[in-house]
Amino acid sequence: MAGDFIRVECPDCENEQVVFGKAASEVVCAVCGTTLATPTGGLSAVDADVVDVVESRESHS
Repeated sequence: MAGDFIRVECPDCENEQVVFGKAASEVVCAVCGTTLATPTGGLSAVDADVVDVVESRESHS
């Protein structure tokens, strides 16, 4: 399975958190509970500022 892990910054409390780019469930901030990413069936809709791509996973055939 291909996908990226991304570091995002919460728009409310500025906490940085790593999330999977294709999250299957809603991702909330561990500090304040603000929604950071919402599943869409493919790539997540990220509701926070993307700081960095932590790890890029590529599929190997």
